[in-house]
Amino acid sequence: MGRIFAVGDIHGCLDKLVPLMGMIDIDFKRDTLVFIGDYIDRGPDSKEVVDYLIDLTRRQTSVVLLKGNHELMLQAYLSGTDRYGFLANGGRATMDSYYKDSDHSGSNPIPGTHLDFFDSLRLYYVTDKYIFVHAGLKPNIPLEKQEEWDMLWIRDEFISSDFDFGKCVIFGHTPFREPLVLDNKIGIDTGAVYGNKLTCVELPAVRFYSV
Repeated sequence: MGRIFAVGDIHGCLDKLVPLMGMIDIDFKRDTLVFIGDYIDRGPDSKEVVDYLIDLTRRQTSVVLLKGNHELMLQAYLSGTDRYGFLANGGRATMDSYYKDSDHSGSNPIPGTHLDFFDSLRLYYVTDKYIFVHAGLKPNIPLEKQEEWDMLWIRDEFISSDFDFGKCVIFGHTPFREPLVLDNKIGIDTGAVYGNKLTCVELPAVRFYSV
């Protein structure tokens, strides 16, 4: 198996995603590229980020796209089950990015290809040495019994735990100034949308790239 490159929370920051992708020397025939979720909200270019990722997956088969809590909130917003959580957590910027490129005057300017993209996102990805998940895992619970809510929203209970999950957990969701590297986990959300860096980790070397 080749190397794995995992990218942290993008949050509509296309201006950081594009140069970051230009920095990593990935070989798509051998290596795997994992995106950890939270592609949308808060930043200015959510639609453009999703366009970029859809185009990338059409050209390359070795791309894994995980679901973040912000994609979950968007789905709840679109289904009408929670209209306010999404908008209160940066969703207005997402809708603005769709409306500015749309002639659609209705309530949902998001194209069907993008809705399919959000529906296709995975909760986790497992290799022989790593578990990739957006927010983390609940300690003492087998992976197959983890709840979606915890995998997308958990913070302190996971981050402060020294529980051995059997494999190193690569996660985003909780922003750090620098990547968090512990024996049982690596956190790669470095707060791109808050004026800090967008980060990618190369595994197994644990080499970091950032913009």
